[in-house]
Amino acid sequence: MPAPLILLPPSEGKAAGGEGPRWDAAEQSFADLADARREVIAALVEAMGGSAEARSKLLGVKATRADEATETNLTVPSAPTMSAIDRYTGVLYDALDYPSLPAKVRRGVDRQVVIFSGLWGAVRPADPIPDYKLKMGATLPGLGKPARFWKPILSRTLAGAIADSGTDTVWDLLPNEHAAAWDPSIAGRRIRVRFLDDVVKGGERTLVTVSHWNKLLKGALVRHVVAHGLDDPDGLVDFDHPEGYQYDPSLTTTTDGTADIALVTRR
Repeated sequence: MPAPLILLPPSEGKAAGGEGPRWDAAEQSFADLADARREVIAALVEAMGGSAEARSKLLGVKATRADEATETNLTVPSAPTMSAIDRYTGVLYDALDYPSLPAKVRRGVDRQVVIFSGLWGAVRPADPIPDYKLKMGATLPGLGKPARFWKPILSRTLAGAIADSGTDTVWDLLPNEHAAAWDPSIAGRRIRVRFLDDVVKGGERTLVTVSHWNKLLKGALVRHVVAHGLDDPDGLVDFDHPEGYQYDPSLTTTTDGTADIALVTRR
């Protein structure tokens, strides 16, 4: 059965520790990314030799957290690993609630979900990774922004993954800084999702884009897409989102192979 890829961002929050082997001694889904990963790791480790102010700015953390994040990054080459789905602990992954999924759906998540990362490029949920701190939009000395570095590499890798999936549809649930790390033209059809609140403003009803809990909403959506094997947004007509969002086909727009769809709730 065709199983479209679902592109997700990583999370800022990450579980510490791990019991798996170092990342380059473990089996990885995208083995062709190994050399590029080493290049990014080397640039990150070198950057950790900068001033506390420079490291704080680069990593997007407060000065009080810079030393802790630096120590974590310096150990990346040899640190113990755990699966990406266990490593990432942010709101989206809490809402996805992978451990609670039926075994068949967990296997679907393992097969379909691809997580973009400034350090790793892309990983699947079961891929072992160590703890780290690096945003896709950061700027590494000598390497530049990871998104720009990864774009041609990930586009080639994803083209192969799309071909293997049996469908050229891709659910793109990436924020802008991560979406910049691939070329969507390699997909025959890209589906992006907006969550909208139907609210009253100035005495009139209007649609407002939801941003403050966007990740929470996407986690529940991923559960549904995988559980029902959806490669077309029309399959969302019966989607009962826990926060009341419903698919509104009338708001779908399509441009150059990208379908922007909307899920709406009335407030």
